[in-house]
Amino acid sequence: MSTITVTGTVSRLSGDWSEDDYDVLCQGAVVGRIMKAAAAPVGTPWMWTLAFGQHEDRTPTHGYAATREAAMAAFAKSWRRE
Repeated sequence: MSTITVTGTVSRLSGDWSEDDYDVLCQGAVVGRIMKAAAAPVGTPWMWTLAFGQHEDRTPTHGYAATREAAMAAFAKSWRRE
């Protein structure tokens, strides 16, 4: 099973990054994103999503969570369904 890493600085070529926006990497490639969404369900401001091309029978492909840590856990759970 491949390890995933959440980072905000490594993969952004533009250098634009904030503490509310993270890329998810697997073996150095961006496979998703975790961010504080501008529009989200009440009480769940953190959105996670698999990158286009990374869905491969994984479900769900995105969701919302109350905390960044919860969004990371939900992303990991979806990612590891292989």
